This record gives sequence, C-alpha cells and structure tokens, in this order.
Amino acid sequence: MKVQSRKPFEAIVGTENIKYSQAQLLAYSYDATANFQAKPDLVLSPRNSEEISEIVKICAKEQIPLVSRGSGTNLAAGTVPSQGGIILLFNKMNRILELDENNLTITVQPGVITQDINAYVEQKGLFYPPDPSSMKISTIGGNVSENSGGLRGLKYGVTKDYVRALTFVLPDGEIMKVGGKLAKDVAGYDLLSLLVGSEGTLGIITEITLKLIPLPASKMTGVAYFNSLEDAAKTVSAIISQKIIPATLEFMDKGTINAVEDFMSMGLPREAEAMLLMEQDGDPEQVERDIQQMIAIAKMEGATSTALASSIEEAELLKAGRRAALSALARKRPTTILEDATVPRSEIAKMVRAIQEIAEKYKVQINTFGHAGDGNLHPTCLTDVRDAEEMHRVEQAFEEIFLAAIELGGTITGEHGVGEMKAPYLEWKIGKSGIELMKHIKQSIDPGNIMNPGKVFAKETKMRLVIRGGH
Repeated sequence: MKVQSRKPFEAIVGTENIKYSQAQLLAYSYDATANFQAKPDLVLSPRNSEEISEIVKICAKEQIPLVSRGSGTNLAAGTVPSQGGIILLFNKMNRILELDENNLTITVQPGVITQDINAYVEQKGLFYPPDPSSMKISTIGGNVSENSGGLRGLKYGVTKDYVRALTFVLPDGEIMKVGGKLAKDVAGYDLLSLLVGSEGTLGIITEITLKLIPLPASKMTGVAYFNSLEDAAKTVSAIISQKIIPATLEFMDKGTINAVEDFMSMGLPREAEAMLLMEQDGDPEQVERDIQQMIAIAKMEGATSTALASSIEEAELLKAGRRAALSALARKRPTTILEDATVPRSEIAKMVRAIQEIAEKYKVQINTFGHAGDGNLHPTCLTDVRDAEEMHRVEQAFEEIFLAAIELGGTITGEHGVGEMKAPYLEWKIGKSGIELMKHIKQSIDPGNIMNPGKVFAKETKMRLVIRGGH
C-alpha cells in the first residue's frame, strides 16, 4: 500500500528528516545492482529505536512496505524498494556508543561506516576483522543484514562471527534485544544468528554489539603472478593443504589486473594471466615463516614472478588495488554485473575453468577476482543493459555459473546475499523444503509482509538447467 500522508511521519522524525521530492526519491530508487530500480514513497531518517518503533507501528497498520538502507552498496537489489513504501536511512544513527575494553566489545548504531569502526578500535590496540571491499562507504548495519565477508574472511571469518548482541524493531513495532557481551549463550533458539544475514526481512536493526580481538603484532604482504589462471588456483589449494591459513589470499585475473592498472597506475604486470595477493598477520616469526612458505609454494606451482611488499605503504597500495577491482572494471563498459559464487577451496581451479568456458560459450566478457582463499569468486560481466540480446546471453551465462558452483558443492552467494536478483535461484541451493521452511519463519515473524517485501523469496523459480559434461 502507498503512503497516504506524510504528516504522521513528520510528527515522529520532524520535517527536516523526510525526503519526498521526485529528485530525492529517484536518488534512493536503486542501489549498486545493475538494472533494478523502483521509487519509494518516502525516505525517512529516524534518530533512535523509539522513533523507528513508532514508524513501524504505522506501517504495520497501513500495510506500508519498509526497506532499511545504509550506503546503498548492495549488489543483489536488496535495498531497492521494489514495492514502494518507505526507505529508512540510518544517516542520523551513526554513533559509536561504547567501547568495552574489559569485555572486548564495541556497541554501535547501524549507520556507522565499517572502516570507521576499524580505525577507532585499532587506536586502542584492538581489531575488528571483517573488511568488505566497500568498507570505506558501507555501513555496519548493512554488513550485519547481509552477513558481509571481506578480504580477511579466510582466517577470521565473516560478520556473523563477530556479532554478539542486537537491538531491533519487530514488524509489530516492539523493540527487542538478543544476545549480550557473553562468550557463551545457548538459552533458547539462536535468534541472533537468525537476524544476521536476514536482509532486513525480519526486523530493523537499531543497535549492534561486536566482538573485538587483540590487534595482530605484525603483518607481511606478498604477491605472485602467473601465466595461467589454473596455476594460481592450484597455488591456493596447495597453500591451504600445507595448513597455512593466511589473513588474506586474493585473486585477480588478467582483465582485472589491467583494469586496476589503468585505474591506479600501480606498476602491475599487464602480461600476467593471474595474480595472487597474500598477507599473513600475527607473531612476527610465524608471519615471516608463513609468507616465505607461501611465496615458495607459488614458485613451485608455476609463478612467473613473486615479491614481498617492502613497506606498509606498498602493502596498503596492493590491497587498495584489489579493493578497487570493481570500480576499475566498471569504467570499461556501460553496465557492470558483479556476481558472487562460492565453492570449496579444493574446487577453485575447476570453478575458474568453468567460468572461462561459460564466458566463451555465451560470447560475453567476464573477468574474475575474489577471495580465493575461502573459495569466494566474483565473476564480473562487462556489458550494456541497452543491448537486450547481449543481456539475455549474460543472464544465461550467470545461470550456468550458479549451477556450476552448486555442482561443485558450492552456493549461489557467499557474501552478497539473495535480495531480489538471486531470489529465483535460491531453490537450486536449498530445495523446495528449504524455501517452505524459510517462508514459515518469515510469515510467523512478519505476517503482514512489510519488512523488505519481494526479497529472498521469488515469485517464480528459475528452471534448473542441464549443462556441461552431462551434469
């Protein structure tokens, strides 16, 4: 249902915290996902849980959809208001509330930028490991809603591994708290874990308590270049099989290397077919030993050249180059579609080969980069949404990529979420019974379906294809 009047919401948040002009609504009609757009009726900037509670009560009564939005970096159309309604912005809820050094936790509002959390706690000798590539602009509320990963996911895990407590507003307007500053808590169902990664479909998160760990004493960064994608992929498997768990083990193919070099002029070798970025942190002696062993393994697996960063600045530049991969590729063609498929680490080489074969089959340009150490690859298609015939081939290619990942024991998304874009493919991964169970959970918590409707659950499921090798 559409918003009939602004007045009830003005009474809650004030006229200065409402956006409703056509230009303003258009600005919030899309996120970072290609080819998904829908205008909201209103955009509100609440200042606390109580204001959100009052907003939700009105929306529940009037059956108005609600979409929570941070910085709009979502890549699965998760923050596109596809059914209109209200977008809740958290730009007024962006404070760090408490740093508890005794319990190694930090409590923040959802609008805090992820990198600001990292910088704040590192001044105190503490560490918040999750580091999505968008960390300079993404908000922690968005990270929690999507269960974001990042470059350090291999060694340290993802967002869910650090969320200790949440305050959130239920679809009836009730304010609820789950979790705490506890190391252990098994009292009842794990509602905390249910909320993390729920993509705003079960409630609105208003306060987050995160676990911190001591800042590693040292770190070293290395890089290796290869003449083949498969040699790079085999190096990843070989490093892990030697029981080395790097802080970072990132992958870029030739197209991505060249795009980053065009963008940043870092001196990357344009002739290389693949690049691995390796970092280890921790005890200085162990760090030195591990990084040298990873370099040796890369050479053994066919690396054409290797190097160690000679300074902190050089190491940071290499990581900045990897984080800029999407931005660099996006400059090449009018439309960039970044995808997210994850396989077991042992299947990385097969997945890389499958992506290449599928791109050639459908005659589309796909470059691949990602978190190779945890099996999370980002095949990225450079295309043009105005070319309907090409876009059809792009869609076919990605369908086969998703299915290839599942066939290799993987999944359709490792860190970007399902949103609206991947909803038609979710049944491929979890089956009809999994979809039905999730629908029952959603219905029991949000019977009016006002929380980010149209996401996760597709109106129609894609037919499963039969593809390569007789699978």
